[in-house]
Amino acid sequence: MAYKITFPNGKIYVGKDEGGLGHSLSYFGSWDNSLVEKDFSKAELQDFVLRKQILFESMDKLEIRRMESEFIRNLKSNDPAIGYNQTHRKQLL
Repeated sequence: MAYKITFPNGKIYVGKDEGGLGHSLSYFGSWDNSLVEKDFSKAELQDFVLRKQILFESMDKLEIRRMESEFIRNLKSNDPAIGYNQTHRKQLL
């Protein structure tokens, strides 16, 4: 599945879970913690709510990877002003 995480500041992170169909409640991605932490105060980090939305589901791992990349580009989550994805940044230049 491909998913979008929305942070309290409105920034997003797009990720994937190649485990197939179903929703892993315990997995929320592999963003860079230091990028997220610098956007929030200590008090804000002590009461932190994330929203996880499933954008796409498939049993095909290659299709999941392709769709994750497409969502990153289309939602611009690789733009530091919009999101926390570190991939596909060359296309922003």
